[in-house]
Amino acid sequence: MKLTHIAALITATLSATTFTAMASEASTKIDLNLRYESVDQDNALRNADALTLRTRLTHKTADYKGFSGVVEFEDSRTIAGVDNYNDTNGQNTGVYSVVADPETTELDQAFVQYSTDKFTAKIGRQVIALDGHRFVGHVGWRQDRQTFDAATFIYNASEKLKASYSYLSKRNRIFGEEKDFDSKDHLLNVSYKTSMGKLVGYAYLLEVDEGVSNGLDTYGVSFNGKKDKFSYAVEVATQSDDVTDADTTYFKLEGAYKFDKLTAKLGYESLGSDNGVGFQTPLATLHKFNGWADQFLGTPGSGLEDVYVTLAGKVMGGKLSATYHDFSSEEGSIDFGSEFDVVYAKGFAKHYKAGIKYAAYSAGDTASGKVDTDKLWVFVSASF
Repeated sequence: MKLTHIAALITATLSATTFTAMASEASTKIDLNLRYESVDQDNALRNADALTLRTRLTHKTADYKGFSGVVEFEDSRTIAGVDNYNDTNGQNTGVYSVVADPETTELDQAFVQYSTDKFTAKIGRQVIALDGHRFVGHVGWRQDRQTFDAATFIYNASEKLKASYSYLSKRNRIFGEEKDFDSKDHLLNVSYKTSMGKLVGYAYLLEVDEGVSNGLDTYGVSFNGKKDKFSYAVEVATQSDDVTDADTTYFKLEGAYKFDKLTAKLGYESLGSDNGVGFQTPLATLHKFNGWADQFLGTPGSGLEDVYVTLAGKVMGGKLSATYHDFSSEEGSIDFGSEFDVVYAKGFAKHYKAGIKYAAYSAGDTASGKVDTDKLWVFVSASF
């Protein structure tokens, strides 16, 4: 039985009195995101232009004796006929560059939750984001965000110690329902807060449910902290791939210093390689890492090293951030190129936000297989 069916069964067992009480303090929200995206690549593909509107309607019940529920729908549409792009779902394949925002209308979330002071259980279709989205995230940058059909259990043993476990039966990805995966994934995450920062240990055991052994098992530990104006992060993970028998490693080291109005960050990230197979993070919010031009959504077979510098601060009431990446292979000496990313966004009139974002990727060696890529986004969002 699918987890969404289980959630429906639990919902059906609650009394009419319970639903009346929960409905009396329910809330409904609507979230809109209008975005123009253009992609210019130095290859035979035509430049892409996409104007899309994402509408998300969320209904949340009030809490009743620890029980609550959420139903959420999401719709993404092209606007004014600006649809000259490969949507990854059959539209303009091989003609235009990719903008991964297919037209779709979906049930985004539908879950029942039971919560006490220390324990929470959530069953149904839900958003799951762990530890900055590096391994598990909702890919919220795209118009059709990623959710999971899952059972999640969270235990707050104390103010310092927290443990969560999720079993995923389906990955509802960003490419529309046609490209969703049935799965048998286990996500275990345990964190402990110390005086110096937060220590996290995790095990993410992933498997696409297609009748053959294809497990991708990742075990890791991270530590993130802050001392006065200096923040730091370190993370190490190992990964085994049943399909290729590859054993790869992941390493991250990051430090940041906050000046009066400016924060400077320096980081290094390594996704290792073994026998031509790179370290993978298929459930991550990949757009957030290794450059916004999305040239490294899958780790190259020779692995990837990313050295990056970020400067961020407030300008005219909004937030401005600029990042420079230098990419190379983890094995061998391939120059994967460099990238410059910049974004400015500002909220206004309480319910609105607008911004502009740009990514310029410059290809390195011909052996990298990459091409120069420029991407531009202009967006306006509203939430009520």
